[in-house]
Amino acid sequence: MPKQPAVFNWSGGKDSTLALHYVLQNDDFNVRYLLTTVNDGFNRIAMHGVREALLQEQVSSLNIPLIQIRLPEMPDMEIYEREIGSALKRLKSEGVNHSIFGDIFLEDLKNYRENQLNKNGIKTVFPLWKRDSLELVKEFISLGYLTIVVCAQDGLQDFCGRIIDQSFLDDLPEGIDPAGENGEFHTFVFDGPIFNKSIQFSIGEKVHKTFPSPNKDDKPSGYWYIDLVPY
Repeated sequence: MPKQPAVFNWSGGKDSTLALHYVLQNDDFNVRYLLTTVNDGFNRIAMHGVREALLQEQVSSLNIPLIQIRLPEMPDMEIYEREIGSALKRLKSEGVNHSIFGDIFLEDLKNYRENQLNKNGIKTVFPLWKRDSLELVKEFISLGYLTIVVCAQDGLQDFCGRIIDQSFLDDLPEGIDPAGENGEFHTFVFDGPIFNKSIQFSIGEKVHKTFPSPNKDDKPSGYWYIDLVPY
């Protein structure tokens, strides 16, 4: 049976990397493109805050073509869905019929993705779905991948800029998901089995940003970002 044409939703982080690792190990899918949302004003990966230049380094090392969806810093859902929909229509016209994600257990997000993709006649695939977070991170480490925390929510700022290893897991406060699946932290992967070469960078400054909550009654959420500067 021929491989199914697919697009992989790439964030540059560890969950994306592990999901792609699994997909590339089997004969089910032909990953034609990586798809990434980028902040158009700052040229950084949306939410993760990683420079576009480092995203391009990853893409070059993976040797898979990239599609960027350029978005304003705080896009509303109408803009987001319009731009995503436009990209999906293009992909569908090229025969891409599957979209792959690295989500682990957030049901609402999974349902949203499925609904959006179904509208465009594209099936969703979740290689990591319902796997134990701690087991996934330990497997990620054991496979030889290296990743650094590029942003972390208030209270976890000391973890921003740390490499994820066993000592990182040992130091995480109780109640924090080891994979950061609830949005506690995000990462950038810079080496490992599916990369042709490691991505080089230096550590820049750490900054704090505040984002309005979708629920007006909730307090704004704060995140700390560490800048990764390409060599």
